[in-house]
Amino acid sequence: MELFKNLQIDWLSKKWIFVTGSVLISLAGIVSLVIKGGPRYGIDFRGGTQVSLKFKDAPPLNRLRDVLVAQGLGEPTLQQLGEVSDNELLVSLDMQATDNQLDAGRQAIVKALQQEFNVTGSKSNFNEIGANSIAQVLAQSPALAVGGATPEQITEQSTGLAQRIVAFRDAAPRNGLIAAIGDLRGVEGVSDAVIQALEQGYQVEPYAVRNVEIVGPKVGAALRMQALNATLLGLLAMLVYIAFRFELVYGVAAVLATFHDVIIAIGFLSIFDYEISLTVIAALLTLVGYSVNDTIVIFDRIRENIRLNRREPLAPMANRSINQTMSRTILASGLTFLSVLSLYLFGGDVLRGFAFTLVVGILVGTYSSFSVAAPFVVSWLDYVRVRGGRSGAASERVKGAGKRSKMSADARA
Repeated sequence: MELFKNLQIDWLSKKWIFVTGSVLISLAGIVSLVIKGGPRYGIDFRGGTQVSLKFKDAPPLNRLRDVLVAQGLGEPTLQQLGEVSDNELLVSLDMQATDNQLDAGRQAIVKALQQEFNVTGSKSNFNEIGANSIAQVLAQSPALAVGGATPEQITEQSTGLAQRIVAFRDAAPRNGLIAAIGDLRGVEGVSDAVIQALEQGYQVEPYAVRNVEIVGPKVGAALRMQALNATLLGLLAMLVYIAFRFELVYGVAAVLATFHDVIIAIGFLSIFDYEISLTVIAALLTLVGYSVNDTIVIFDRIRENIRLNRREPLAPMANRSINQTMSRTILASGLTFLSVLSLYLFGGDVLRGFAFTLVVGILVGTYSSFSVAAPFVVSWLDYVRVRGGRSGAASERVKGAGKRSKMSADARA
């Protein structure tokens, strides 16, 4: 499909506008990083504890934050997950706030929740229990031991009943939280004896700990170094490959444009206050490959046109190459952009940073292919041609001077 026919845009004449725009956008990101003291690393890189919570009602953010601060946990980060009606919260604690004790953060958060909701007792929270634990409790109680059932039959019955109980608890509108164990009477097979057995083993709390992530400081530092090495080695490998397949100048231009894209993407992450997590690093590495791929398409067309029109100036040749590949660029980049935009809008909070990085990266990567990479190659090749022309002219002048000297000597003789 060819979207544009006989497109004739003079891209190279606007290179200084592109360079100015790139410099200003890059500086804005760098200034944001400097003001904020560097990138805001996620739990994967900085170390600490991250707990995902689900509440029956709207969580009291300010009161929870005050309780955590009162326990000497520094400045915890409380982030709403999903829609407000989902009543989900993500609590993050730095490793320094827990004195480098891996499980101290989770324990402090659970203690703060118990204090805020006046929870007493040592029983497990029923809203956090899985089907296997419920089946074990039911199998050990006399609730199912009726009619001379064998141990195998009791185990089978308790497993099936536990699965139905968990399915009932996790279905809408409860969404994983029930107000009381008595609410389970609507489940098939749940009798008063089953309710009594569950009440003896569990208590119901108005919240549930969904997920806990704990990363030590050494692991976080190692992951930061590995992420940096992966990005730099990826750029180096592409430089070597493109220099081998094309020329060194093409490889340098592609790496320069890709580095430009990564810098701007990280700057936008800082400006919009996104964390640098493992998923964001995955997005940056994806961006590296995608940006180079788009650049290579233009480079390949430039190389073909150079072979066909060796005497034509490089600037109009590069413009023609960019215009000839513009339909492909818009189709490929446009469809990819729509995909990652859908991830950003509908993928949820877990994928938000990943999708945002790719949304910015695809736009900047497509832009840099014709605004950074192509002008760099043309400027360098023009410089080489001019330098080579001057060297040739100087050589001719030397040869001419030598001939004139010889002619003068012959005349004197």
